[in-house]
Amino acid sequence: MSLAIVHSRALDGLLAPEVTVEVHLANGLPSFTLVGLADTEVKEARERVRAALSNSGLEFPVNKRITVNLAPADLPKESGRFDLPIALGILAAMGHVDAGKLAELEFAGELSLGGELRPVRGALPMALALHRQLPGVRQRGLVLPHASACEAALVDSARVHGARHLLEVVEALRPDGQGTGADLPRARAQIPALRDRVVPDMRDVRGQSAAKRALEVAAGGGHSLLMVGPPGTGKSMLAQRFLGLLPELTQDEALSSAAVLSLAGHFDAAGWRQRVLRAPHHTASSVALVGGGSPPRPGEISLAHHGVLFLDELPEFPRAALEALREPLETGHITISRAARRHDFPARFQLVGAMNPCPCGHFGNPIKACRCTPDMVARYQGRLSGPLLDRIDVQVEVPAVPPEVLARSPDGEATASIAARVQTARSRQLQRQGVLNAELSGALLDEHAQADPAALAFLQAACTKLGWSGRAYHRVLKLARTVADLAGAPSIASAHMAEAIQHRRVLAAA
Repeated sequence: MSLAIVHSRALDGLLAPEVTVEVHLANGLPSFTLVGLADTEVKEARERVRAALSNSGLEFPVNKRITVNLAPADLPKESGRFDLPIALGILAAMGHVDAGKLAELEFAGELSLGGELRPVRGALPMALALHRQLPGVRQRGLVLPHASACEAALVDSARVHGARHLLEVVEALRPDGQGTGADLPRARAQIPALRDRVVPDMRDVRGQSAAKRALEVAAGGGHSLLMVGPPGTGKSMLAQRFLGLLPELTQDEALSSAAVLSLAGHFDAAGWRQRVLRAPHHTASSVALVGGGSPPRPGEISLAHHGVLFLDELPEFPRAALEALREPLETGHITISRAARRHDFPARFQLVGAMNPCPCGHFGNPIKACRCTPDMVARYQGRLSGPLLDRIDVQVEVPAVPPEVLARSPDGEATASIAARVQTARSRQLQRQGVLNAELSGALLDEHAQADPAALAFLQAACTKLGWSGRAYHRVLKLARTVADLAGAPSIASAHMAEAIQHRRVLAAA
């Protein structure tokens, strides 16, 4: 046989479309041609495959005209994931590998010059693509380098096999009676034993009871949060402890989060089912935050999917980067459109921002005088647009506290006890409506965010006086529903509404 077909998968955003690797051997001047919209990294597979076959003691057809086609032709292919299927296709075309066994499997893996298999990005999206096949379609097995296979094995329904060297794969695919008969081992997910997370304790932050309560409310309903205060008041300490208030991810949430991290090559099995904290520097561009490039890669908001995105010194970020957060905060996903392709990435994250109230940082500080003019303060706070602030549910002041007062302040409540209340409130929301309060909209909001007449009248009066938009009205309503859930109340009372309104009155633009 001079023609062989091997199945593999490319990466197209979070999707892993099937790719058919066709290898044809013909007589003629020796050559190795690779077609099918292959990137430079894929074209370099010719040299890696040639060296890997030779150094592994396998035959390479030096006197043949080799043509490799990666179909479909209009789908871009990148990275070294096609090294292994190309090598197996050449061997199958020479009759050294059983074509019937090849048809039952899909392959991906980068080859070293010595034949070792190196990990590839996106192992989890590939396994999820097999898991999502239509009912009745025979599911193939997936052969990956050992490290990638352990990652892909987190998808229980996918049949994943791991190998460390090209020879292991070849021996398992030899025609009956020619090989060792050893099958490729089934990969097992290597998840460390679940231990209590070692997270900084909220007890370490003295004072700041209002800010701690704001963090509890934000965690309890999945709301975004902004902390405003002078330097050194504990904003960063509070943000670093916010993650400890959130419960562990469910199985589906963990797979969704891990798939994005795998696509970027950042997945670590040690963090399985733990929420991610992403904290980019304030020089990050809009592409770094929302994603982009060629081919498009997920940005920080997608890498923080089901986790926390902490933006310290919020006004110092480029204006374009901050404005790019507006749609993902509403929809929970980001669409990156380019001339040729369109990619969708999930972005259901909790935004935690921190900022100084003015350029010098001491506006309203009773301990140190501010040297900024009112115009400078207005321009600095104006770096955050009204539409962006409108989408941040909780806005709390973190004031400066004199050292002598801090020394007398008692230790605060431990993270574990606050997290227990947060877990109870979240469970109540999921049982009642299926989503967290921050995700309520439309009919669900009308049905589940029911308030007493006095509470509604109070909210309407506040919106009229403060000039809040319809979006702000509904966000305060969702925030009040979270306050009521933390208190175990069946409906929103005036006290719950008053606390929710108070959490949105830090900046005048809000």
